[in-house]
Amino acid sequence: MDPKEIESLIKLLDDPDTEISALVEGKILSFGNDAIGYLENAWEQSFDAVLQERIENLVHKIQFSNVKQELQLWAMTGSFDLLQGLLIINKYQYPDLDEQKLINQIEEIKREIWMQLLYDMSAIEKVKLINHTLYHTFGFSGNTGNHQDPNNSYLSQVLESKKGNQISLAAIYSIIAQKLDIPIYGVNLPQHFILAYFDEAQETDFESGVLFYINAFNKGFIFGKRDVDAFLKQLNIHPDKQFYEPCTNEDIIKRVIRNLISSYDKQSAVDKVRELEELLKILN
Repeated sequence: MDPKEIESLIKLLDDPDTEISALVEGKILSFGNDAIGYLENAWEQSFDAVLQERIENLVHKIQFSNVKQELQLWAMTGSFDLLQGLLIINKYQYPDLDEQKLINQIEEIKREIWMQLLYDMSAIEKVKLINHTLYHTFGFSGNTGNHQDPNNSYLSQVLESKKGNQISLAAIYSIIAQKLDIPIYGVNLPQHFILAYFDEAQETDFESGVLFYINAFNKGFIFGKRDVDAFLKQLNIHPDKQFYEPCTNEDIIKRVIRNLISSYDKQSAVDKVRELEELLKILN
């Protein structure tokens, strides 16, 4: 890419002829990430509010295209890494995030638990250790005061504020547990998201292998199948198998996106809702 060419193209962005400005925009978009530095530099040097807005929109289009491509690749390669999926969604709102910083924050919590983990601990004892570390040592809690805040769904903001919604806290909990070889997975319950402690040794044709369930939003509260039965009965929902067993990482990311759509819809952020629906379609 010729620096002089892109600088010349940026100067044409404020051309009053909409056909020319559209062609220029298309050409700049074709450069992808390589154009962002030049666009940001032009924004800083400009005193024209209209041009600045056009530059901001262009940068966003490039970054949004990156998010779509990364999410598509994540899904196509099996969506094995839940943390990576959360980082991709995080980039939608915070494209300049330091991924390694977030990974290090997760590793710090994991290390704190690992140092106290004993080989002969029971499943309940392991969960109590995670609960103590996550909710008392690090101070995580459910954001009951502002549950609809979109930041409850962005990993970087949850790790910073220590507040999140059901699914973000459950995702952090299960990621850390699985890094420690503790079999805790997400369960896609209607109007809620919970965790299951899964033991394959207990699995039969009649039992799913779930020892018990965990409510990450309520400081890791432990409960059983009967409580799930009662919850579904209260909602007048048929007790389908999917509401009791671990779901896929892709299901979790879909739920995160749907939460964001709901949050932005309440804010009447039409463009964000439309873009997030695009992301959802990639996974559907």
